Amino acid sequence: MNPIVLIPARMAATRLPGKPLADIEGLPMIVRVLRRAQAAGVGPVAVAAGDSEIVRAVEAAGGTAVLTDPDLPSGSDRILAALKTLDPAGRHDVVINLQGDIPFVAREAVAAPAQLLASEPRCDVSTIVVAEADPAERANPDIPKAVVAWGADGRTGKALYFTRSVLYGDGPVWLHHGIYGYRREALERFCAAPPSPLETRERLEQLRALELGMSIWAAKVDEAPISVDNPSDLERARAHARELA
Repeated sequence: MNPIVLIPARMAATRLPGKPLADIEGLPMIVRVLRRAQAAGVGPVAVAAGDSEIVRAVEAAGGTAVLTDPDLPSGSDRILAALKTLDPAGRHDVVINLQGDIPFVAREAVAAPAQLLASEPRCDVSTIVVAEADPAERANPDIPKAVVAWGADGRTGKALYFTRSVLYGDGPVWLHHGIYGYRREALERFCAAPPSPLETRERLEQLRALELGMSIWAAKVDEAPISVDNPSDLERARAHARELA
């Protein structure tokens, strides 16, 4: 395998406009994500940017960025556009889609999707899940849940479904975090298809892959990435950065 890590980012976030360039203790958030991705050592890293300001910030930090059409409908479409620019010859057969709003993402969370694709030939798309920290999380529609048939190792398994609905019954609920690994042909097929009925109903784009007949596998990680979605999340991220300093 020859993976590449691509980070989609755009300025027009609804709840936190300008989010990629939000300052976190002296560094733009997108630069923190870039550096974490580079430190993971999975493969070359680039930002798929929807705005020229993001490109300038990434390049000023010594990183690689590709300016993509700001009107692309999703991060998946953005990384495919960047991939075609960066790698028209198709040398990279695996693409890791890393969100641009997880400034303290652990190496494990970046590496796990690539490792899963390498070890499981039946897997088209890989992702990560984390055990719920609080039973109240299973009733929160803002937190997607994964239904997974775990393998013998207890750490990886085939994802059967994803939902925002409540999951009942005994046993842990697995919370899904949107870091994905795609085989290149799977990413191309995914982006060529229109949004599916279940995707539209649940507002979860990974359901499009399932409806297309793709196989999604999940790996457990021990720690949920800190995600910045709104101003209060940003303040928590800044406090966390101060703790790490």
